Amino acid sequence: MILPRLKPDPIPPIDPVPEYLVTGRRAELYAQTKATLQVPWMGVITMALSSYETYYETLWRAVGPMMETGEAVAACARLRVEIEAEVAALLPPPMGDRLAALGYAPREVQGIREAVEVFSHGNFPYTLIVTLSRLALEADRVPAPAPGTLFTGRHAPDVDVPFVLMEDHHADAPLRAIYADIRDRLGLPFVNTDYRALGRWPSCFAEMWGALAPHVQTPEYEAMVARLHHRFVEEAMALPNPFGATVKDLRDAATSAPPGEILEVTRLFQWLLPGLCTNVAFFRAQLQA
Repeated sequence: MILPRLKPDPIPPIDPVPEYLVTGRRAELYAQTKATLQVPWMGVITMALSSYETYYETLWRAVGPMMETGEAVAACARLRVEIEAEVAALLPPPMGDRLAALGYAPREVQGIREAVEVFSHGNFPYTLIVTLSRLALEADRVPAPAPGTLFTGRHAPDVDVPFVLMEDHHADAPLRAIYADIRDRLGLPFVNTDYRALGRWPSCFAEMWGALAPHVQTPEYEAMVARLHHRFVEEAMALPNPFGATVKDLRDAATSAPPGEILEVTRLFQWLLPGLCTNVAFFRAQLQA
């Protein structure tokens, strides 16, 4: 099916609550989300949607069982392979010699690679979740009821990365300028977690973003991201639906917020996340040599 890639205008306000501030049922949902997706961070999209407590409770009850299946794990792996192959056309410049010249030791470079690997894995299930949310709220579609196959192994990378985020108020002027450029080029009022995590190595991130930035919004780049967007829609609709979640369940839950508000937040992240997956794939390619 066709679901247009659509950026809301104006950008809706979002209210993501950090993990360290949540308690009670929301803390339980955060823990369940991270454990199911096998990720060390709660994505901004799920933090933003969880501020609508009734909706996120219903959404997670619907999509959690889908994301536990081998079919979802395989879908994420396929999408990752596809975009990592596509970004080669953008000719990501190898970073190895440049990082060595900047004084990075092999152990430090490996740490950066591992951080990128965490996002290379985790962004895909988050994008599937927000795609499923938009399909239900806007297109009146959810995957057909089907049991799927429970995935019981580990699909996350076998790394232990300290999750340190460089916020604007932590950063010096050059890093704040990079964050400003990201917001300007992407047309967003915030900087995604991935970029703030990579800001831990500011001189490296400056090189990585500096190589990617000229491609952002070019026709070749936008076509690449649009293809990935459509592939997410295809893969989302092909997922099993073990407990028969329905459009009505999700649409009814969305009425707990002002009309259209949850859909606009969903549209925002369903627009930006395929681009984020593409950008992280570009960063990963830079670090391979």
